[in-house]
Amino acid sequence: MEPDVIVTLNAGSSSLRCAIFERGGDGLDVRLRLGLRGLPDAMIWQREDTSTGETEEEQLDPPDSPDTAQETALAKMTERLLAEIDPARIAAFSHRVVHGGQEFTAPVHVDAEVIKHLATLSPMAPSHQPHNLAAIRNLAERFPDIPQIACFDTAFHKDLPRDDQVFALPKELAEEGIRRYGFHGLSYDYVASALQDIAPKIAQDRVVIAHLGHGASMCALNGGKSVATTMGMTALDGLPMGQRCGALDPGVVLYLIEERGMAPTEVREMLYKRSGLVGLSDVSSDMVALLDSDAPDAKAAVAFFIYRCRREIGSLVAALGGLDALVFTGGIGEHAPAIRQGICAELGWLGVQIDDEANDQGASRISPEAGKVKVYMLPTDEEQVLARGAHALLLNDDGSIG
Repeated sequence: MEPDVIVTLNAGSSSLRCAIFERGGDGLDVRLRLGLRGLPDAMIWQREDTSTGETEEEQLDPPDSPDTAQETALAKMTERLLAEIDPARIAAFSHRVVHGGQEFTAPVHVDAEVIKHLATLSPMAPSHQPHNLAAIRNLAERFPDIPQIACFDTAFHKDLPRDDQVFALPKELAEEGIRRYGFHGLSYDYVASALQDIAPKIAQDRVVIAHLGHGASMCALNGGKSVATTMGMTALDGLPMGQRCGALDPGVVLYLIEERGMAPTEVREMLYKRSGLVGLSDVSSDMVALLDSDAPDAKAAVAFFIYRCRREIGSLVAALGGLDALVFTGGIGEHAPAIRQGICAELGWLGVQIDDEANDQGASRISPEAGKVKVYMLPTDEEQVLARGAHALLLNDDGSIG
């Protein structure tokens, strides 16, 4: 049997997604999407047959503990994947890897040396990188003859201008790799291409994409290229997120360690898992739950998130020298019209307006026809980018590092 499909694996901070793409003469055709969401506290199974449009959802037993949630999810995903497809058909597994560092800026075949190097980057992405690499190791061990390919969130930002790469730290630190990398690149890559399809002229203008979800960031694009982004060397910077703090005075970290006696591991745990929306609200890290809550702290957390989004948009517009289009994507960006409305309501000074009916209905374009700044809601599809990257590498088949 000739291998004719690519399987994508996308381990997020609260979900694990998988898709099966068939390779044909016309490119790639997604056949099936599988997912587990609700991690680490729950496991909700989703299956979508893209040929029929049929979807299934099932509440599975929750993981035994948050520490083993991703491992449990991967085992369940692999079990159900193998019930769907003969491994002999799989040409490659294509994995989302959050951090590629300075060395990896394009899809790459993964071997022991690549794994070893990527593991050194785990301290810069502790909520994602270990899970990404665990999936690669697990599948490589089970299917040693099937290529494992890594595609990197940081790659989209590889050509950031110098002023958006460096921190104001001693020069030698930048030379050692302490710099701004940016993340959510697979999502930005897909949304930029989707915008090119529906509005090619606008896609080449000054665009801000807001990827708002459990993890959240924004990216300024000019000519379809990343020129500024809100995340930095790690995925902690920028916007407040479900559990991550976002922008923070580094002096706070020093104070907590030096004056409050917190261990670095305690501070890391707090910044990555007990901050952001859950820290502010003490209710939930989930935006839907916060929007449904009457608790004053939940409402305050939502208001803070909206405010910080507006501030970051202002910063990115300054980097661009103006704004022609604003695009919302990600779980919150796609499914929370109240958040889109709240962000845009105070951006009239930029020429941003939205059509309330189009926004409430989840239309692709949510700004008035005559609006100065075009505003869109475009669902992201990171799996498409993973499949494209693997497909191109297999066609090239030299395993080169970009």
